[in-house]
Amino acid sequence: MFTGIVEEVGNVAAAGPLMLVQCRRILEDIQEGSSIAVNGVCLTAVDIQAEGFWCDLSPETLARTNLGALRAGSPVNLERAAAVGDRLSGHIVQGHVDGTAEFFALDSLSEGNWWLRVRIPSDLKRYLIEKGSVTLDGVSLTVASLDGEVAGMAIIPHTYENTVMRSYCVGTKVNLEVDVIGKYVEKLLEYRTLPR
Repeated sequence: MFTGIVEEVGNVAAAGPLMLVQCRRILEDIQEGSSIAVNGVCLTAVDIQAEGFWCDLSPETLARTNLGALRAGSPVNLERAAAVGDRLSGHIVQGHVDGTAEFFALDSLSEGNWWLRVRIPSDLKRYLIEKGSVTLDGVSLTVASLDGEVAGMAIIPHTYENTVMRSYCVGTKVNLEVDVIGKYVEKLLEYRTLPR
Protein backbone atom coordinates (compact mmCIF):
# COMPACT_ATOMS: atom_id res chain seq x y z
CA MET A 1 0.00 0.00 0.00
CA PHE A 2 1.09 3.57 -0.71
CA THR A 3 -0.17 7.04 0.18
CA GLY A 4 0.40 9.00 -3.04
CA ILE A 5 3.06 11.23 -1.46
CA VAL A 6 6.04 11.22 -3.84
CA GLU A 7 9.35 10.84 -2.02
CA GLU A 8 11.75 11.33 -4.91
CA VAL A 9 11.91 11.89 -8.65
CA GLY A 10 14.19 9.26 -10.14
CA ASN A 11 15.30 8.64 -13.73
CA VAL A 12 14.96 5.62 -15.97
CA ALA A 13 18.46 4.38 -16.83
CA ALA A 14 17.36 1.35 -18.87
CA ALA A 15 13.86 0.96 -20.29
CA GLY A 16 11.97 -2.14 -21.34
CA PRO A 17 10.45 -5.18 -19.67
CA LEU A 18 13.41 -5.10 -17.27
CA MET A 19 13.78 -1.50 -16.15
CA LEU A 20 16.56 0.19 -14.16
CA VAL A 21 15.54 3.24 -12.13
CA GLN A 22 18.26 5.53 -10.80
CA CYS A 23 17.52 7.13 -7.45
CA ARG A 24 19.08 7.85 -4.04
CA ARG A 25 16.59 8.42 -1.23
CA ILE A 26 14.40 5.43 -2.09
CA LEU A 27 17.41 3.11 -1.70
CA GLU A 28 17.88 3.98 1.98
CA ASP A 29 15.89 1.07 3.39
CA ILE A 30 14.73 -1.16 0.56
CA GLN A 31 15.81 -4.70 -0.11
CA GLU A 32 15.29 -7.22 -2.86
CA GLY A 33 11.54 -7.89 -3.06
CA SER A 34 10.49 -4.46 -1.74
CA SER A 35 7.48 -2.80 -3.35
CA ILE A 36 8.11 0.61 -4.90
CA ALA A 37 5.56 2.80 -6.67
CA VAL A 38 7.03 4.02 -9.98
CA ASN A 39 4.72 6.64 -11.49
CA GLY A 40 2.05 5.12 -9.26
CA VAL A 41 2.63 1.53 -10.40
CA CYS A 42 3.48 -0.98 -7.67
CA LEU A 43 6.67 -2.73 -8.83
CA THR A 44 9.01 -5.18 -7.12
CA ALA A 45 12.69 -4.31 -6.75
CA VAL A 46 14.37 -7.46 -8.08
CA ASP A 47 17.96 -6.24 -7.89
CA ILE A 48 19.34 -3.35 -5.84
CA GLN A 49 22.51 -1.57 -6.91
CA ALA A 50 24.40 1.44 -5.59
CA GLU A 51 22.75 3.80 -8.10
CA GLY A 52 19.24 2.34 -8.31
CA PHE A 53 17.07 -0.74 -8.62
CA TRP A 54 15.91 -3.09 -11.35
CA CYS A 55 12.26 -4.10 -11.73
CA ASP A 56 10.31 -6.35 -14.08
CA LEU A 57 7.38 -5.00 -16.10
CA SER A 58 4.75 -7.62 -16.90
CA PRO A 59 2.75 -7.54 -20.16
CA GLU A 60 -0.29 -6.40 -18.08
CA THR A 61 1.71 -3.49 -16.65
CA LEU A 62 3.00 -2.47 -20.08
CA ALA A 63 -0.52 -2.60 -21.56
CA ARG A 64 -2.33 -0.69 -18.80
CA THR A 65 0.20 1.99 -17.80
CA ASN A 66 2.52 4.60 -19.30
CA LEU A 67 5.67 2.70 -18.26
CA GLY A 68 6.12 1.15 -21.71
CA ALA A 69 6.50 4.65 -23.19
CA LEU A 70 9.39 5.56 -20.87
CA ARG A 71 12.88 5.89 -22.32
CA ALA A 72 16.34 6.24 -20.80
CA GLY A 73 16.38 9.63 -19.09
CA SER A 74 12.61 9.77 -18.41
CA PRO A 75 11.84 11.14 -14.95
CA VAL A 76 9.59 9.03 -12.69
CA ASN A 77 7.80 9.63 -9.39
CA LEU A 78 8.92 7.23 -6.65
CA GLU A 79 7.39 6.20 -3.33
CA ARG A 80 8.29 3.37 -0.98
CA ALA A 81 5.50 1.21 0.44
CA ALA A 82 3.83 2.58 3.56
CA ALA A 83 4.86 1.04 6.87
CA VAL A 84 2.39 0.16 9.61
CA GLY A 85 2.16 3.14 11.94
CA ASP A 86 3.09 5.72 9.26
CA ARG A 87 0.90 8.77 8.79
CA LEU A 88 -1.44 8.45 5.82
CA SER A 89 -0.74 11.90 4.39
CA GLY A 90 -2.41 11.25 1.01
CA HIS A 91 -5.03 8.53 0.63
CA ILE A 92 -5.09 4.74 0.27
CA VAL A 93 -3.21 3.96 -2.95
CA GLN A 94 -2.70 0.38 -4.08
CA GLY A 95 -0.34 1.00 -6.97
CA HIS A 96 -2.78 -0.94 -9.18
CA VAL A 97 -3.28 1.44 -12.09
CA ASP A 98 -6.76 1.41 -13.66
CA GLY A 99 -5.72 3.04 -16.93
CA THR A 100 -4.20 6.19 -18.34
CA ALA A 101 -5.61 9.70 -18.48
CA GLU A 102 -4.55 12.22 -21.11
CA PHE A 103 -2.84 15.38 -19.94
CA PHE A 104 -4.85 18.34 -21.19
CA ALA A 105 -3.42 21.50 -19.59
CA LEU A 106 -1.40 22.90 -16.69
CA ASP A 107 -2.24 26.56 -16.24
CA SER A 108 -0.32 28.89 -13.96
CA LEU A 109 -2.29 30.46 -11.11
CA SER A 110 -1.14 33.00 -8.52
CA GLU A 111 1.74 32.45 -6.08
CA GLY A 112 3.22 29.39 -7.79
CA ASN A 113 0.01 27.37 -7.85
CA TRP A 114 -1.23 25.52 -10.93
CA TRP A 115 -4.49 24.20 -12.38
CA LEU A 116 -4.09 20.70 -13.86
CA ARG A 117 -6.63 19.23 -16.27
CA VAL A 118 -6.69 15.68 -17.60
CA ARG A 119 -9.11 13.77 -19.81
CA ILE A 120 -10.44 10.72 -17.96
CA PRO A 121 -11.29 7.52 -19.87
CA SER A 122 -15.08 7.19 -20.14
CA ASP A 123 -15.10 3.82 -18.34
CA LEU A 124 -13.42 5.35 -15.26
CA LYS A 125 -15.09 8.74 -14.92
CA ARG A 126 -17.92 7.29 -12.80
CA TYR A 127 -15.38 6.74 -9.99
CA LEU A 128 -14.42 10.42 -9.73
CA ILE A 129 -16.34 12.86 -7.57
CA GLU A 130 -15.63 16.47 -6.68
CA LYS A 131 -13.50 16.62 -3.52
CA GLY A 132 -12.72 12.91 -3.94
CA SER A 133 -9.25 11.43 -4.24
CA VAL A 134 -7.47 10.28 -7.37
CA THR A 135 -3.89 9.26 -8.11
CA LEU A 136 -2.07 10.54 -11.20
CA ASP A 137 1.41 9.10 -11.83
CA GLY A 138 1.50 8.15 -8.15
CA VAL A 139 0.53 11.60 -6.83
CA SER A 140 -2.45 11.76 -4.46
CA LEU A 141 -4.69 14.60 -5.65
CA THR A 142 -8.11 16.03 -4.85
CA VAL A 143 -10.57 16.36 -7.72
CA ALA A 144 -11.62 20.02 -7.72
CA SER A 145 -13.84 20.04 -10.81
CA LEU A 146 -15.48 17.67 -13.28
CA ASP A 147 -16.63 18.83 -16.69
CA GLY A 148 -17.65 15.85 -18.80
CA GLU A 149 -14.52 13.74 -19.15
CA VAL A 150 -12.16 16.51 -18.01
CA ALA A 151 -11.10 16.55 -14.36
CA GLY A 152 -9.42 19.60 -12.81
CA MET A 153 -7.09 19.66 -9.82
CA ALA A 154 -5.30 22.42 -7.96
CA ILE A 155 -1.55 21.83 -7.75
CA ILE A 156 0.44 23.50 -4.97
CA PRO A 157 4.02 24.69 -5.58
CA HIS A 158 5.55 21.81 -3.59
CA THR A 159 3.82 19.18 -5.74
CA TYR A 160 4.74 20.97 -8.97
CA GLU A 161 8.40 21.27 -7.95
CA ASN A 162 8.81 17.73 -6.55
CA THR A 163 7.08 15.51 -9.11
CA VAL A 164 7.31 14.78 -12.84
CA MET A 165 4.23 16.94 -13.44
CA ARG A 166 6.27 19.87 -14.74
CA SER A 167 7.54 17.70 -17.63
CA TYR A 168 4.06 16.96 -19.04
CA CYS A 169 3.14 18.14 -22.52
CA VAL A 170 -0.29 18.05 -24.16
CA GLY A 171 -1.25 14.46 -24.92
CA THR A 172 1.04 12.90 -22.30
CA LYS A 173 -0.49 9.71 -20.88
CA VAL A 174 -0.50 9.69 -17.09
CA ASN A 175 -1.20 6.67 -14.90
CA LEU A 176 -4.61 6.88 -13.25
CA GLU A 177 -5.71 4.99 -10.15
CA VAL A 178 -9.22 5.75 -8.94
CA ASP A 179 -10.17 5.51 -5.28
CA VAL A 180 -10.48 1.81 -4.43
CA ILE A 181 -13.39 2.45 -2.05
CA GLY A 182 -15.62 3.53 -4.95
CA LYS A 183 -14.85 0.32 -6.83
CA TYR A 184 -15.74 -1.83 -3.81
CA VAL A 185 -18.98 0.07 -3.21
CA GLU A 186 -19.97 -0.40 -6.85
CA LYS A 187 -19.27 -4.16 -6.68
CA LEU A 188 -21.23 -4.57 -3.44
CA LEU A 189 -24.21 -2.70 -4.89
CA GLU A 190 -24.19 -5.01 -7.92
CA TYR A 191 -24.69 -7.98 -5.62
CA ARG A 192 -27.49 -6.26 -3.70
CA THR A 193 -29.49 -5.82 -6.93
CA LEU A 194 -29.03 -9.38 -8.23
CA PRO A 195 -31.99 -11.75 -7.83
CA ARG A 196 -31.46 -14.36 -5.14
